[in-house]
Amino acid sequence: MGWGTVDVVRGIGLMVLGMLVWTVFEYALHRFLFHMKLDSAAGKQLLFLIHGNHHADPGDRYRNMMPLVVSVTLGGLCWAGFVALAGRPGSLLFLGFGLGYVIYDTIHYACHQWPMRGPVLKQLKRHHLRHHYARTDGNYSISAIFWDRLLGTGIPGKRQEIRSRRKPVAG
Repeated sequence: MGWGTVDVVRGIGLMVLGMLVWTVFEYALHRFLFHMKLDSAAGKQLLFLIHGNHHADPGDRYRNMMPLVVSVTLGGLCWAGFVALAGRPGSLLFLGFGLGYVIYDTIHYACHQWPMRGPVLKQLKRHHLRHHYARTDGNYSISAIFWDRLLGTGIPGKRQEIRSRRKPVAG
């Protein structure tokens, strides 16, 4: 639908923008929807279905991804929203958004199921696992952890906590 609507440079720009929009969406969805406190039984049940079951058993490889019916429904709504905002080039935004989702899902699954070697992958895994095993009220980002730093929702590691508790030496 978006093919040929803009030149290649703008098309790539729209896809990169879509990936960035995904990271904001990922953070906001995880922080404000997935960890929302609800009173109704139906609301609690829905949140458990889309995210709570993952927290109940984070190591279960079948609970590491959102149910397909939720992903496809949200994806369709986002695509429609991008097209409503930008016309046919909105599909290129959505292509980047969808690529961001695939990257996020891969990183999230890997954090729980794979060894994650290398400095960047280890940092992503540590960041996410603190959300599960230290405090659930922080480290909402998975694929773009800079949002937690920028928005003040990062959970410090043990070394960071120790450093922040040290008192400066009088000189």
